[in-house]
Amino acid sequence: MLKKNVGALDRALRIIVGLGLLAGFFLNPDAAYRWLYLIGIIPLVTGLMSSCPLYTIFGLRTCPLKK
Repeated sequence: MLKKNVGALDRALRIIVGLGLLAGFFLNPDAAYRWLYLIGIIPLVTGLMSSCPLYTIFGLRTCPLKK
């Protein structure tokens, strides 16, 4: 499985943004580009998994190192 590289604050923000975007998808049924709200799936999933593939590619991590 993927290693954790998303810290607590980053994880919380990702989950909030993801849920907000998905809520926009359901609350704006007449929006012209409604499907763009589905991009909220990405931050939601990466927040729930505590792992971001892009962070791995770029060598970033926001969670503290284990001692």
